[in-house]
Amino acid sequence: MIKKVIIQGILIVLLFFGTWIGLTQIDWVKIFKIQQITNKTEQKLGDLFWEVYQKSESENKNPQVLKSIDSITTTICKANQIDKNKLKIHVLNKDEINAFALPNGHLIVYSGLIKDTNNPEELASVICHEIAHIERNHVMKKLVKEIGLSVLISMTTKDGGPEVIKQTAKMLSSTAFDRSLEKEADLQAVDYLVNAKVNPKPFADFLFKLSDNEGDTSKNLTWISTHPNSKERAEYIVEYSKGISTSYKPILSNKMWEELKTEFKD
Repeated sequence: MIKKVIIQGILIVLLFFGTWIGLTQIDWVKIFKIQQITNKTEQKLGDLFWEVYQKSESENKNPQVLKSIDSITTTICKANQIDKNKLKIHVLNKDEINAFALPNGHLIVYSGLIKDTNNPEELASVICHEIAHIERNHVMKKLVKEIGLSVLISMTTKDGGPEVIKQTAKMLSSTAFDRSLEKEADLQAVDYLVNAKVNPKPFADFLFKLSDNEGDTSKNLTWISTHPNSKERAEYIVEYSKGISTSYKPILSNKMWEELKTEFKD
C-alpha cells in the first residue's frame, strides 16, 4: 500500500514538472502576435475581396430585398447569440444559384439563389450554412491552407498585385471547402435553424433539388460545384434532424416572401 502511494506521488511530481517544462517552451507572445496578424489580415482581405465584387457586379439595393434578407439574418443571429453587426451581407444581381462567404464577415448572396428557392426556409438554410463558415473561421482556414499566410499578408501590402487579389477572391466563390468543413457548416446550420424555431427539412429538400437538377445545363448551379455531394449531404441532414422535437414557425411572413420573389420575376 505504502509503495503504491509513493509511486503515485512520484508520477504526480513528474507530471507536474513535465507540464511546466512544456508550457515554458511555448512562445505565447509569438502565438498572440500571429493571431493579431491573422485578424488584421482577415479584415483587410475582406475589404479587398468585397471591392473586387463591388466593382465587377451589380449590387441590389432594393429596400424590399434588403429588408427581407435582414429579417432572416436578424432572426437567426438573435436565436443563436451571433453578433449580427459583424456580418456584412450583400445581394448581387446575378443569375448564378450561389452564395458564399468572404473574410471578415462578408456574405454574398446572388439573386439567382433567391429566385430558385421555393420558400424562405430554403433561403434561410443557405444563409445559415454560410454564416456557419464565417463563425467557424472556415474562410481563413481555407485561404491559409491553399494560399499561405505569408502570401495573404503580402496581398494586404503594396506587394500584393490586383490580379492576385482578384483571382483569390474569385476562388472563394467557385471552389469547394474540404468535405469535413462542409459537413461541419451543414450541421451547424441545422442547429442555427432549430434554435430559431425554423424547420430544417427545407434545407435537405433544397439539396435534394440541386442533386436532381445537376445535369440541367439551363441552370447555373454554382452552389453544386462549390458544395458537392448534395444528395449525400441532404441525407445526413435528414438523419441529423431526426428526433428533434420543437414547434416551428415561418421565418418570413407569406406577404414578405411573395414581395421578395416578385422583385426577381423575369
